[in-house]
Amino acid sequence: MKYLFSVLFAILLLGYATDSSAQISANASGQTITNYSSGDQHEIYIFCGQQGVPSGSLTAQFSTGATADFEWLKYNSTTDSFEPYPDGNLSGVETSSITGLANGCYRVNVTSGGATETYTAWAFTSWYEVSADIPEVTCDYLQLTGSISEASLQYVDLSTGVGLSVVKNVQVKWEAGSDVLSALLSPKIYYPPSSNTTYELTVYDDFGCSATASVYYESVVPKADFTASPESGEAPLEVSFSNQSQNADEYEWFFFRDIAEIRAEAAAEGVVSDSIMDVALDQNPIYTFENSGDYMVKMVATKNSADLVCRDTVYLDYYIKVDTSYIDAPNFFTPNGDDTNEKFVVYFTSMKSIDIKIFNRWGKKVYSVSRNNLGDFESDGDDLGWDGRIGGRMASPGVYYYAIEGKGRDDRKWHKAGFFHLFRSK
Repeated sequence: MKYLFSVLFAILLLGYATDSSAQISANASGQTITNYSSGDQHEIYIFCGQQGVPSGSLTAQFSTGATADFEWLKYNSTTDSFEPYPDGNLSGVETSSITGLANGCYRVNVTSGGATETYTAWAFTSWYEVSADIPEVTCDYLQLTGSISEASLQYVDLSTGVGLSVVKNVQVKWEAGSDVLSALLSPKIYYPPSSNTTYELTVYDDFGCSATASVYYESVVPKADFTASPESGEAPLEVSFSNQSQNADEYEWFFFRDIAEIRAEAAAEGVVSDSIMDVALDQNPIYTFENSGDYMVKMVATKNSADLVCRDTVYLDYYIKVDTSYIDAPNFFTPNGDDTNEKFVVYFTSMKSIDIKIFNRWGKKVYSVSRNNLGDFESDGDDLGWDGRIGGRMASPGVYYYAIEGKGRDDRKWHKAGFFHLFRSK
């Protein structure tokens, strides 16, 4: 019994009538294994190539690496048998290779030292042909469409003759530059870019086989954008708007009324008759806000193309803040000839008119000045300031009183009164 076991073990070692794919190798792009219903499984080698150009190659050697005789066969699915492969016999060498293989199953009988080893493997050339197109463009989206032609990798269960398919796990991706946009073959791209863009479609699988195609998109949509400077100040406030839009050829600007005024009108009447104060058609307008308030600005950029007119709208993300009219007066001045604080100066901004009167402690008016239709609407008051003289003579140091009346650009009426000191000593 012990002797019989040793003989059987020796036969196995010699490889009589053995069937294994371990000694067929290939410089393939990828590989998998068969899914026969029973029996030995065989390697499947995948070679990435082109349609109609066989690119498979297989190499075999004896399990010990010794020189051997090689007989290559190819499976015929019609006769369900392996038939001699042309020029597939080679003797007295360590390895044998066959190249330029059409899709199919290959077997090799390797004989060395009286022992024969049989190996089986499948070889397939896998390929993809891809096209990309943009069949539809609107202001809101563009339709990308891809189509794929691919190799059909079909093999046969050698134990049953049933046809099977190699699972490739084919995937797609659309890219624009370094951005991956979609994994669908024909996606819609919403909010199309305002710049001309090349879209690239890539098809790939688990074996590393792939193909690409690209399509050029000439943009029909604008991107509206602008900045404003200054963002705030006293009325009348002149603001310059700098157009930063892309891919546009027409611009429309909307200057809204003061937001407080709009809200008050809505609360009182339940509806706002018109929230827009002014409209401008310009690329980089300069607009003057005459009155105080908080103002919103909107810009609409338009792109005209052969079949479409596309628009984009942008609002400032803040309000232009225009300050209210303002009057202030100091509590002393020193007309002593040192060129500092020589006049009693009333400061004001955004005033249409102003009337300034100064009285001594006994109520006698010692100075007065009025201005209507003020051109600059703001002043440091120097041209309206009292120089501390009465009738050309220096006024006595002491307490004096002022009374100011005026009307702001916001139609606010001003009444301001108070006292101040006149000092002469250095």
